[in-house]
Amino acid sequence: MADDKKLVKEITSMDEDFAQWYTDIVRKAELCDYTSVKGCMVIRPAGYAIWEAIQQNLDARFKATGVQNCSMPLFIPESLLQKEKDHVEGFAPEVAWVTQGGLEPLQERLCVRPTSETLFCDYYARTVHSYRDLPQNLNQWCSVVRWEKTTRPFLRSREFLWQEGHTVHATAEEAQERTEMMLNVYADFCEEDLAIPVVRGQKTDKEKFAGAVATYTIESLMHDGKALQSGTSHNFGDGFARAFGMQFQDRDNSLKYMHQTSWGMTTRMIGAIIMVHGDDSGLKLPPHIAPTQVIVIPVQMNKEGVLEKASELTESLKAAGIRVKLDDSDRRPGFKFADCEMRGIPLRVEIGPKDIAAEQCVLVRRDSGEKITASLDNLAATVTELLETIQRDMYERAKAHREAHTYDVQTMEEFADTVKNRPGFVRAMWCGCQECEDKIKEQTGATSRCIPFRQEQLSDTCVCCGKPATKMVYWGVAY
Repeated sequence: MADDKKLVKEITSMDEDFAQWYTDIVRKAELCDYTSVKGCMVIRPAGYAIWEAIQQNLDARFKATGVQNCSMPLFIPESLLQKEKDHVEGFAPEVAWVTQGGLEPLQERLCVRPTSETLFCDYYARTVHSYRDLPQNLNQWCSVVRWEKTTRPFLRSREFLWQEGHTVHATAEEAQERTEMMLNVYADFCEEDLAIPVVRGQKTDKEKFAGAVATYTIESLMHDGKALQSGTSHNFGDGFARAFGMQFQDRDNSLKYMHQTSWGMTTRMIGAIIMVHGDDSGLKLPPHIAPTQVIVIPVQMNKEGVLEKASELTESLKAAGIRVKLDDSDRRPGFKFADCEMRGIPLRVEIGPKDIAAEQCVLVRRDSGEKITASLDNLAATVTELLETIQRDMYERAKAHREAHTYDVQTMEEFADTVKNRPGFVRAMWCGCQECEDKIKEQTGATSRCIPFRQEQLSDTCVCCGKPATKMVYWGVAY
């Protein structure tokens, strides 16, 4: 068994070096790998399977709200990008440009999409003519390119996968309703399926999306106390519509500008799963999105009837709709146990000669390590119930960690000391002035994460300047 544990010895302890621990898990669990293209990653089958599970779940949630999928071009003409001033200025440092096609220089540079607002605006300007054409609720699953200087697997790369929703509406009220709706879709998905608790709120004007009237966000807390922006939803008002001539004829026959929203979630959520749930043995995948929920491992596989029984159990679990695999490789059981722990499979089933004789098996939970002896009779029902218990317990464990690492402060001295010595979310009152927001970042390294929808009056004065406070804000050092 000592040799089998060598598998996890190659994973650095998170307490020793969290960044290296993260990288070790990404590489050891074969989620992604580096490439010859600087700043870009290969998402390997194990990692892509998690993304597929995220994609399938989110896609179903989107469609339940009336969203349809489409596909936009990869390239954006420079003239099109330039139409919305704030938007292009916000993305200018990250844009990659195509200047030559084949052997000929292009007459106009093409931007490799960092996001597709301008493409959707161009499309809606040409296809929406009447109030009867509204609303339009479109989404695309694609990759985008942002020329990041510092990259990290899943969390930040020059090309990454995501979905981007873009909708247009007849009224400001409808656009605001859709903006909030999609933020709640993201929040529910994170909490119900990724087992990651989130804080829902609005970004400050400094942190909002370039060109947006308002940006809403869900923020989650990683195990090391850093924050991760996990999904955003933007209300663009009619700003883009005016820049792109997006008008429609309303019921009163007058021409009006459309109101627009945009919202997105990326493969960085795979990184969030690792950093919220993982431990020194590897991944811990929530059952709802685990590509393999259960692995069946025959013990003493060379004994008569063991492999046959393990195969029978696998098929019965599969028939019950459980995502299950049988490990019938010739490796030692100890290695198999360590391997499936490292890959984060939520539940393993151990079955050997003595278990078969007693008409039972051993169930081992990845989240807690608990071993449970279970009857083979109606095993599928037992496993199904246990997977839901694991899902709930993982969420509650992550929520308890967030609450234990959320601190209220009332002075800048408290603020700086907390950020330095107790990493986590810092809650503090704010006057609403960007000068104070800038000063807090300069002195502590923390940025405003969001103005939560659920407000509390921690004090009457701004933590920075002492003037009357208007909002309670979540602050933190972020990825």
